[in-house]
Amino acid sequence: MIKSDKKLKGIVVGCGYFAQFHIEAWSRMPEVEILAICDHDIQKAQSTGEKYGIFGAHCTLEEALDRYQPDFVDIATPPSTHLELCTLAAKNKCNIIVQKPLAPSYKDALKIQNLAVAYGVRIMVHENFRFQPWHRAIKALLTNNTIGKPLNTLWRMRMGDGWQSNAYLDRQPYFREMPRLLIFETGIHMIDTLRYYFGEPLTVYAKLKKLNPAIKGEDTGMVFLEFEGGNDAILDMSRYHESDAENPRLTFGEITIEGQLGKINLHPDGTIMIKKHGEPAYQHQYHFEPINFAGDCVFATQKHFVECLLYNGEFETSVGGYLRNIRVQEGIYGNKEA
Repeated sequence: MIKSDKKLKGIVVGCGYFAQFHIEAWSRMPEVEILAICDHDIQKAQSTGEKYGIFGAHCTLEEALDRYQPDFVDIATPPSTHLELCTLAAKNKCNIIVQKPLAPSYKDALKIQNLAVAYGVRIMVHENFRFQPWHRAIKALLTNNTIGKPLNTLWRMRMGDGWQSNAYLDRQPYFREMPRLLIFETGIHMIDTLRYYFGEPLTVYAKLKKLNPAIKGEDTGMVFLEFEGGNDAILDMSRYHESDAENPRLTFGEITIEGQLGKINLHPDGTIMIKKHGEPAYQHQYHFEPINFAGDCVFATQKHFVECLLYNGEFETSVGGYLRNIRVQEGIYGNKEA
C-alpha cells in the first residue's frame, strides 16, 4: 500500500478505448489527483471527466499544462502522437507515463528516452502485462526454483476479434489500417513478459501471416525465442482465430513453462497449476481481482509509477527497457533499424 503525505497531480491525455481503464484506476488512488482530461473531442473529455469527478477538460495538452502545472502526464493516445506529447510534457518539467506502443519507430522511441536526460524528468512506459497478477505469481515461482531451470515455454494466444470484415469492431477499428499489427500492438506485451521471466533473448525467428484480407497488417504469427542456457520460448499468436475461453482478454492465452523439475500451466481463467515430476498436479493459490482490465493490472502499473515517483524507485518498464523490447520486435519484422 502506498503511504505518503504528498498528493501527485496529473493530467490524462486521450479518451479512447483504453484510457477509460487508466482514469478508473487513478480514481482509486488517494495519492493521486487527476486535474484534467485532454482530447481533441472536448465533449468526450467533458463527459469522461464528469463520470469520475474530473472537471478540467481541454482540447490540447498545451492548454492544460499552462493552467495546472501538474506533477505528471498520462499519455493514452495513438503511438504516432507520443513523441510530440512527451516532448511538450518534458519541456514543462512533467514526469510521464506513456502507453505502448511507445512510438512508430525505434528512432522516435530513442528520442523519447533522450527527453528524460535533456529535461530532467522521469518517463515510464505503461507496459501493463508484466503487472498482471498471474505473471507476478509465475515470476515468483520461477525465482523460487519451483520447477528448476526453465527449458521450454509455449504461450498460445487466440483473440478471435479479427476475422470479421469489420475486424476489431468499434473498440479499436484503427487496427485495420495499421501496417504492423500483431507484433507491434499485441506481441510486444508478450515479448516484455518473457523478458521479465527469463532475461534478454539471444536469438529470434518468426513467421507472420495476414489471414483477414480486410486489414493491412499481420494478424497471425509464430515466434521462436532462444534464451541463455538452452531455454526456448514459442509465441503462437492469432487475433484471427477464436478461443474457447469464456474471456480470452483476461490472461490473453495460456502458458506452459517446462523446467528440469516439472511444469507450470497458466489457464485462461487465471488458474495456475504446478506439476512436478512424479507427483500429482496441484493448484497454486494466489489472489486477483477480476476488475478493470486483465486482473486490475492497469491499477498495479500506475501504482508502481506513483510509488517510484514518491520514493525515487526504479521503473520496471523504463524507456530503456522498452527499447530492448523494440529491438526484439524489429528482429521479428526483419528490420535492421534497431
